Amino acid sequence: MRGPVDAINLRSVSRRHGSGDSAVTALDRVSLDFPRGTFTAVMGPSGSGKSTLLQCAAGLERPTSGSVVLGGTELTGLSETGLTRLRRERVGFVFQAFNLLPSLTAEQNVALPLRLAGRRVPRARVREVLRQVGLGDRARHRPAELSGGQQQRVALARALIMRPEVLFGDEPTGALDLRTGREVLALLRAMTDQEGRTIVMVTHDPVAAAHADRVVFLSDGRLSGELTGADADTIATHMTKRAPTSALTRTPVPKAPSC
Repeated sequence: MRGPVDAINLRSVSRRHGSGDSAVTALDRVSLDFPRGTFTAVMGPSGSGKSTLLQCAAGLERPTSGSVVLGGTELTGLSETGLTRLRRERVGFVFQAFNLLPSLTAEQNVALPLRLAGRRVPRARVREVLRQVGLGDRARHRPAELSGGQQQRVALARALIMRPEVLFGDEPTGALDLRTGREVLALLRAMTDQEGRTIVMVTHDPVAAAHADRVVFLSDGRLSGELTGADADTIATHMTKRAPTSALTRTPVPKAPSC
């Protein structure tokens, strides 16, 4: 039996903070589908709801109303224990802050999610994901002995150790220099093209967004447009003009960029 075509479905998702006259609407009836094996970038100005969208889609935050379905599982009806288990076993996270434990080696940081889940830690699997992100020879190094880009790769390997259905990134290259950031983005692109992983990434950078299959734009908590297969200049222009969705030009999804 085949699984669902989409990795994530959001239906009329709203998220409000506070109540009464002081209430703030972070998301306003957002409906989106994220097909399996695709790379989506989410963009918008500060306060547009990007991170809230990511957190609701990943089960980190409950929407005020609407429905979030991840891999066929309705998140809004799960208990806190159920959400914790789902995030631990089916979702991976990579953030701008690497969040590595400084006292642990790279391989120990990567193995941490398995240990927290009470699962056996196969050393071969840990070394495999470190090799996958190009750090097979850095397994015994601690974060202070690694560059920023290498630390982000360790964080990426840690997110992959549980074989997540969806990998979420919140500004994953924001703390990296241009060259290192592009290396990490090329690695994410390859994970979609070569392994069929689903990636959802929040970013403010048109160059980073250009690595994705499509770019979804938010403004004031609402969808404000979408581009498919766009380059960095096109994305930057759209961000500036805030063109309506109907005015966007759709183009074929590009192949992975060479690196």
